[in-house]
Amino acid sequence: MRLVSLLPSATEIVYALGLGDDLVGVTFECDEPAAARAEKAVVVGGKDTRAMTPGQIDAYVRGRLAEGGDLYTLHADALAGLAPDLILTQDLCRVCALPSGHVTDALDHLGCRADVVSLDPYTLEEVFGTIRAVGEAASVQDRADKLITSLRARLESVARAVAGRPRPRVTVVEWVDPPFTAGHWVPDLVTAAGGDPVAASGGKRSVETTFAELAAPSPQIVLVTPCGFHLEGAIEQARRVVPHFPGAQVWALDADGLIVRPGPRLVDGVEAIAAILHPAAVPSPPPGAIARVH
Repeated sequence: MRLVSLLPSATEIVYALGLGDDLVGVTFECDEPAAARAEKAVVVGGKDTRAMTPGQIDAYVRGRLAEGGDLYTLHADALAGLAPDLILTQDLCRVCALPSGHVTDALDHLGCRADVVSLDPYTLEEVFGTIRAVGEAASVQDRADKLITSLRARLESVARAVAGRPRPRVTVVEWVDPPFTAGHWVPDLVTAAGGDPVAASGGKRSVETTFAELAAPSPQIVLVTPCGFHLEGAIEQARRVVPHFPGAQVWALDADGLIVRPGPRLVDGVEAIAAILHPAAVPSPPPGAIARVH
């Protein structure tokens, strides 16, 4: 089966299921594992925002959406040339990846026949469901079941380690300019790690808010997890957050690696958050995962 992934989390799921050799196309943002972008055809492009500030990125996104424009470009001819059997895409967030409708329209126009599976989880449990969906679509259900079982076992290990310990109040800042609440599956990660997520929108889209509202529940710990950034960028943004939470610990996390991509590495995120909340009970994560800023 020839697979194309149009979002980074799907690429990670594909490799976790042992299907890397079947993957023929990815997006310009698929950087995990490194072989994905180095060895596969890139069929979705987009603007390079690495030199832009969070405020500039937000203004660019809002402007494009207000104009009815797209944030991503599908290289339709390249996609057709790959002759895919299965395409993995999403409708969860127009800011995060190309919507599935764009893909279907392009395939119809090109006369390309492929199954399109949209992965749209809002909770951690639904993320496991997307792993199962990919496994079923690629006829490797047994691998998906084994992967999910192993991920659940790791979550259970964290739960045992933090059981009976006080659950600190945790605010997660998903964007800093303007500030956004933690949404989708992110509050689930905090809960699984032994924390009490506050000022959050679990199972719902992240929404714009104010730092006053994020600080209102008096969080003891603040996690800064800006979408699209690894640890270095998160640290820079976390420093801007510190003045708004003078009485709290402020931590930066590798957001793309641990928090915002709905794939297997979310369990790495739970383990990393647990190490922040309960350092005496849970081992520290590998270097490059977390950093205390305040």
